[in-house]
Amino acid sequence: MLALALGGFTIGTTEFVTMGVLPQLADGVDISIPKAGHVISAYALGVVVGAPVLAYFGAKLPRRALLLGLMAAYALFNALSALAPNYETLMLARFLDGLPHGGYFGVASLVAAGMVAPERRGRAMAMVLMGLPIANTIGVPAATWLGQHLGWRASYWVVTALAALTIAMVLSFVPHLPGNPEATGRRELLALRKPQVWFTITAGAVGFGGMFALFSYVAPMATRVADLPDAAVPLFLLTLGLGMVVGNWVAGIMVDWSLKTSLLIAPLGMAATLLLSWVLLPHGYVVLPAMFLVTGVGSVLALGMMMRLIDAAEHAETLGAALSHGSLNIGNALGAWLGGLTIAAGYGYASPLLIGSVLSVAGFVVLALAFRVDRSERSGHSAASRS
Repeated sequence: MLALALGGFTIGTTEFVTMGVLPQLADGVDISIPKAGHVISAYALGVVVGAPVLAYFGAKLPRRALLLGLMAAYALFNALSALAPNYETLMLARFLDGLPHGGYFGVASLVAAGMVAPERRGRAMAMVLMGLPIANTIGVPAATWLGQHLGWRASYWVVTALAALTIAMVLSFVPHLPGNPEATGRRELLALRKPQVWFTITAGAVGFGGMFALFSYVAPMATRVADLPDAAVPLFLLTLGLGMVVGNWVAGIMVDWSLKTSLLIAPLGMAATLLLSWVLLPHGYVVLPAMFLVTGVGSVLALGMMMRLIDAAEHAETLGAALSHGSLNIGNALGAWLGGLTIAAGYGYASPLLIGSVLSVAGFVVLALAFRVDRSERSGHSAASRS
């Protein structure tokens, strides 16, 4: 479990560190901060593209070998990011680096869930996903600090080293595990015919955009709206990471208790805490508790979406698990893109928080509609079986 979570730590560090060094990265490749936000979107797009492709080709593969191959790709593409001579090369490197994301978390989560009783699978998957919030608590602030002092490229070299360490850990401690011998690419893709799969993908893509509207521009929010020094940015990232750690722990308990209730509560909680963050941001460090809550409820939404997609996909569990991260990274791209648009339009660096609140409410609406349709379909099947 620790070896699997270390992979999550590596992925979480590379996914979020760009946000911490966004001003330095923008200066380094001579672009504006809103345009640098597109680098975040490029990674997210890679996750979206890579999730179904890897599920299609990888469902039958031995799971440890697949995890090793995906982490080797992380090492390679983070090295390419560190060496990128210009904006265009960096965009390509970040897109390629996103490709293994969903596949790794999907396979690692299935391995973890298979080791426990069904009623505890939420907590087992949460343990694997804990690598992400711990990355935001330790890895991202540390890599951000290095990026601020040694140049933004140092941040990506750190992740390259973490990927190499993960490979060694997986080789040493994760047993050889076969893939699903009955799986086929066609059967995996048949899950895309199910309406509930698309409802969940849409809800995650829209609703989770709220959290990434905050994450993507947290550095300029801290320095240009809260009027704090650059040294405050790692503290803001640490706060967001701690919120994810606590939220992820709570999420495992909540989804095992009631997946439906957890999914409906989380986006509304995110909308409320994003609005509170917008109100408090000009007052400096006072905003930190509100931002802590944003990522806490966001973690509940993330785990709930993964379990909902695995259930909705039924026999195509590899695709369902991978698509959950594809869905959340559409939210990543959407939040970064819309936040960049509002900043470029002159509404200020706090405006992504308002955009994020609207996205979170929209995610709740999609989930409520999904559950209503699901209830109607079940009632129809019950009536048909009785007749």
